Amino acid sequence: MKSVFRAGLFEGKVAIVTGGGTGIGKAIARELLYLGSKVVISARKEDRLQQAADELARYIQPSSTAEVKTVPCNIREEQQVTNLMEETISSYGKIDFLVNNGGGQFMSPVSNMSTKGWKAVVDTNLNGTFLCCKEAFRLWMGDNGGSIVNIIVDMSKGFPGMAHTGAARAGVHNLTMSLAVEWISNGIRINCVAPGVIYSETAAQNYSDPELFQKLNSVLPAKRCGTTEEVAGAVSFLLSPAAAYITGTTIDVDGASSKVSLNYLPPADKCHLPEYTWCGGPNSKL
Repeated sequence: MKSVFRAGLFEGKVAIVTGGGTGIGKAIARELLYLGSKVVISARKEDRLQQAADELARYIQPSSTAEVKTVPCNIREEQQVTNLMEETISSYGKIDFLVNNGGGQFMSPVSNMSTKGWKAVVDTNLNGTFLCCKEAFRLWMGDNGGSIVNIIVDMSKGFPGMAHTGAARAGVHNLTMSLAVEWISNGIRINCVAPGVIYSETAAQNYSDPELFQKLNSVLPAKRCGTTEEVAGAVSFLLSPAAAYITGTTIDVDGASSKVSLNYLPPADKCHLPEYTWCGGPNSKL
């Protein structure tokens, strides 16, 4: 494990990462552990969560006080969200960071979408994020401050084919801007990270076309998909002291895909954005 941030940057901190058992969430948890934070990962499926925790524990530095804990939680259910926060405080005495990564969606045009399917996605992605923010505030951050990062998506061109999650994530984006002002006097910073097309094995399993991500490479400005580690780096920055004056904003981690017009795409042979270079170590400044 490598990071652009110095090892131990988050030593003594306590983080909750929802949806921390797979994909982007697991990559975020991995980097936070490497940086010294105690990390509570949550998801609905307890067996997958424990498997992830066993894997993540290998990234803890030998001299670190970091550790990983699992708390199963369906973020749609208020009592389960309350339990997640209370268990974290009971185990570690505080909550410094909350990363709202948990969510889910499926591909479907609205004309084929059931009301039940629409409600399930909105309830998870919007209401679940609201519940996590509210309970973190009520039980700890309101009196003690903290930093929250909400994982959303790029909604600048709508989200045809997945309008339910586009609407829900747009709601989270607006909620984030509102809470940044409402909670600034409590010492709370809250921001969003909006990933573009990010490849992970978990993401690939959600789609019927096994070559989907490979096909997308040719139409993306960067000519490649993003990595979960690149999203984790942006999240770590927003949680870090380097972002002390940043709240209510969104970082796009998308290789400029949100800026592309269908009338123009960079030449395929002249646009190759290199992957993130992990250059952290004992001499890192952060």
